[in-house]
Amino acid sequence: MEKNSRSFPRTLRHYLVNPLSLGYLGVVLAVCLWVTVDTVSHASSGDASFAGVWAFLVTAPTSMVFLVAGPAGLAGIPIGALVQAAALGALHRNITERRAHRTGNGVSNA
Repeated sequence: MEKNSRSFPRTLRHYLVNPLSLGYLGVVLAVCLWVTVDTVSHASSGDASFAGVWAFLVTAPTSMVFLVAGPAGLAGIPIGALVQAAALGALHRNITERRAHRTGNGVSNA
């Protein structure tokens, strides 16, 4: 078997550093900041807020696996965000490489 020449951090960076993945991670960060502000502002009123559900929904379906873990399930949000961003990064790379390959062979959709 041939050994893969990329290390795990380099491969992860390969999939996470593109506009689609970074945009998704920005949306997740914005939602988590909104949830934090909403939680702090409603803490003294005694009124419950369902804003925390959005953090799980934005990182679903990966974060939903962690919901059965109770309070430790909050770890599912960053794990879910990274898994989803890596999946989006793989999709982005696949599409851009396929497009570059198509135009590199002289075939164009224009």
